[in-house]
Amino acid sequence: MNPDNPLPQLTEEAEPTAGIAATPVWLFLLLLVLTYWGMYYLDKHGGGFQTLVYEPYSDLKYVQSLQPKSEEGELLARGKRNFELYCQICHQASGLGTPGQFPPLAGSEWVNAPGPNRIIHIVLNGLQEPIEVHGQQFNAAMVPWKDIMLKDEDVAAVLTYIRQNKDWGNNASAVKPEQVKPIREKLKDRSAPMTPTELKTIPDSE
Repeated sequence: MNPDNPLPQLTEEAEPTAGIAATPVWLFLLLLVLTYWGMYYLDKHGGGFQTLVYEPYSDLKYVQSLQPKSEEGELLARGKRNFELYCQICHQASGLGTPGQFPPLAGSEWVNAPGPNRIIHIVLNGLQEPIEVHGQQFNAAMVPWKDIMLKDEDVAAVLTYIRQNKDWGNNASAVKPEQVKPIREKLKDRSAPMTPTELKTIPDSE
């Protein structure tokens, strides 16, 4: 402070100016990351925005599959599980089989027969020699399942699922465990697979 001039000296400040500053690139990147994360989170946890779906479930179809079913619904669900476990590897999820090897189940005259006797024999005891379906030959042998599907209910369930699979064009009657039991008993000591010629001598139903 100057003793001769007791008043403080004021410095002249620059006038404020208006302008545009560049937004930092990192801010854009952060916004993109947060947006992506938010969309991913909603996709995984939103249940398709269905009000009936919540964690730990991911979609409405899965939630519906867990709901209590009628006796018929339980049979079809059990049959679907058995098909996926034992049959799908050869006959495919579509039921169309493999050309020249494994016959189609979709629309098959063997599957849609009035009664299930013949296909019960096939599932329990297997099949050898070419079989004709839709006028085409299929040559792969089928293994017997009687020592793997030990319960008559499992055989009845998988055959019901196949015979009543409308997505495959099938609309035959359900198969009951009591229809499987006598055939299993008849075949219990037999090791030779069935043949198409032999199957044609067996009536569709008793």
